[in-house]
Amino acid sequence: MDDHGMNLLAQGRVAARLPARDLGRARRFYAEKLGLEPVDERPGGLLYRCGGVDFALFLSAGASPGTFTQMGWEVADLAAVVSELRRRGVTFEEVDAPGLRTHDGIADIEGNYPSKGARGERAVWFRDSEGNLLGIGQPVV
Repeated sequence: MDDHGMNLLAQGRVAARLPARDLGRARRFYAEKLGLEPVDERPGGLLYRCGGVDFALFLSAGASPGTFTQMGWEVADLAAVVSELRRRGVTFEEVDAPGLRTHDGIADIEGNYPSKGARGERAVWFRDSEGNLLGIGQPVV
């Protein structure tokens, strides 16, 4: 692809796609646990919009290994979001790995992308009903 093609791609919108073995179950999880409703649907797919960005759940016989963060949200008040999601029954992952350890589900991560102007990030991870690993982060300024 030439430089012109790359520039066109940089102007495009990005959207995540998450596999779901059972769209009905996934729809209930996203509604009941996360408070999200699809903005559109088609056979085999549910489209969601958060902060002007789309993501879709699609019917798939395959499943995510759930070994890496597949999608994440950046929020202004992580404590409030975590509190609300816990109230709704979301269980957060506990991590104990070199350089990354959670305390009560929340990790303090040193460093962040310089363009974000943050010193670090606080983050949590959880799995949806389909085993997809999702994250939520708050920049530390």
